[in-house]
Amino acid sequence: MPKVKVGEIAPDFTLHNQDDEPISLSDYTGKSNVVLFFYPKDFSPGCTSQACHFRDNYEDFTDLGAVVIGISGDSVESHKKFLDEYLFPFTLLSDKGDVVRKLYGATKGFGLLPGRYTFIMDKNGVIQHIFTSETNMKKHTDESLRILRQIG
Repeated sequence: MPKVKVGEIAPDFTLHNQDDEPISLSDYTGKSNVVLFFYPKDFSPGCTSQACHFRDNYEDFTDLGAVVIGISGDSVESHKKFLDEYLFPFTLLSDKGDVVRKLYGATKGFGLLPGRYTFIMDKNGVIQHIFTSETNMKKHTDESLRILRQIG
C-alpha cells in the first residue's frame, strides 16, 4: 500500500540519472506533469516491456505536457546500458537502497522483487493517480495517459 495518497503533494527527492546527474522531482514543479514509474530491475523481461511501452507512447506523453521518469534500485551504469540498448527518451533514476521507493511506499511486489507502481503528478506536484500491476505492463502506460488527458 503506497504511503502517499491521491491529492497530496508528492514528496520531493533527488537521485542520480543514467548520466550520473542529480535530478530532483521539484525540478518539474510548475513546468510539467510527471509520470513516475517504479520498476524492479533493468533488463528483466517485465521491466523491459513496461519501459518499452512508455517509450513507444512517449510522444503522447510530451503532447500532454508530461515527463516520464523511471526509478529502480539499479546502478547509474546499469541504467545507462538499459537506456542505450532500448533507446528510451526518458530519464532513469538510480534509487540505491530503495530510499525513494520506501518514501512512496512502492515496495510490495511478487516475492522478493520490489513493486511496480506508477504515480501521476500534475504541474503543481499533486498526486492525481496511483496505479500498480505486477503483470499488466501496458496498463501502466494506458492508465497514465488516461489520467493525463483528464487533468489536462
